Amino acid sequence: MRAVDFPISDADPYSTESMTDPYPLHAVLRELGPVVRLRQYDCWAVARYEDVNAVLLDWETFGSGAGVGLANFRNEKPWRVPSIILEADPPLHTRTHKILARVMTPQVLRDFRPVFEAEARSLVDALLERRDVDGMADIARAFPEKVFPDAVGLPSEGRENLAPYGDMVFNAVGPRNALVEQSMASAGTVIPWIMQSCSRGGLTADGLGAEVYAAVDAGEVTEEEAGMLVRSLLSAGLDTTIAAIGNALVAFARFPEQWALLRETPALARAAFDEAMRLESPVQAFFRTTTRAAELAGVSLEAGEKVLVFFASANRDPRRWDDPDTFDIRRKSGGHVAFGLGIHRCVGEALAELEGEILLTELARRVRSIAPAAEPVIHLNNSLRSFARIPLRLTAA
Repeated sequence: MRAVDFPISDADPYSTESMTDPYPLHAVLRELGPVVRLRQYDCWAVARYEDVNAVLLDWETFGSGAGVGLANFRNEKPWRVPSIILEADPPLHTRTHKILARVMTPQVLRDFRPVFEAEARSLVDALLERRDVDGMADIARAFPEKVFPDAVGLPSEGRENLAPYGDMVFNAVGPRNALVEQSMASAGTVIPWIMQSCSRGGLTADGLGAEVYAAVDAGEVTEEEAGMLVRSLLSAGLDTTIAAIGNALVAFARFPEQWALLRETPALARAAFDEAMRLESPVQAFFRTTTRAAELAGVSLEAGEKVLVFFASANRDPRRWDDPDTFDIRRKSGGHVAFGLGIHRCVGEALAELEGEILLTELARRVRSIAPAAEPVIHLNNSLRSFARIPLRLTAA
């Protein structure tokens, strides 16, 4: 028996229409109520900022250990060995998260800054030799796919496997639809490369990956667990960053006055990246699973139920944000949940923000205008908001 009546919706967040333009659906779900039942997937959904925060902060009730996708790992076999960071709760999560936090200290990130800045200058040099570019391939992918694998210590050969692997990981969060089947088609080639590259022997001796394996020598994790942590670094630090940079470029192309403002004040680069994350959240939604019977916004939930948590909807909830559909780099965007919240907040957040800040700063200093050369083409994925192509016309400063 439920404590209160609750709305039921036939909406499908995994339809092509919803993934192409998710924001009308988010608005409908927010207006239906704080907790909505999605009939098609037999799960709950929360789309308002307040309720998204409540779920994300209460890991003891809304756990990640049964998977952050629609599949319940308590009842179904996972498509891969679950992540011991993203798909784990304490005490395992406490132990493994401590290692990644130590690997990516503020000092380590400061050490990366000059290397990232040099790569950004080199990239913009190449961009300005051309007039028309693909913002996705030439900027949003080109920069992170160089600096991040280098930082981790991945081999240079075979990095073309990184993009299809990310597509698999984020598609697998949703239902077993055609997108999952398409992305899994290359698993036979991609997954062995990922496993080998994340092994101790596959990594350089001076990257973040080697630092993770130092925890094996200290007796903190097993060799197998270290490989899984390096794999988690890839999911946390690459695909979402690529999506975020691409989404930022689309936002600046659509709001040219904001690009002019950033050019006037390049110190706003980090705030601009945060605002782009809020406006077009790379991770649209993840699931949690109730670990026990609980009440959420007056609705009684039973143990073992899936709850779809709409990060992107929370980040445009007018109950929290003024004029939420507008891109405004002077907005105080702190509090957005694009990186998640609570103990499962993205471990790659600081590195992603560093990359975004450095790249936007360099572009702002040397590119006078970013204009759309054609409409961007969405890349459909069950949980990532990203683009396949972003045709842009750059004008040098």
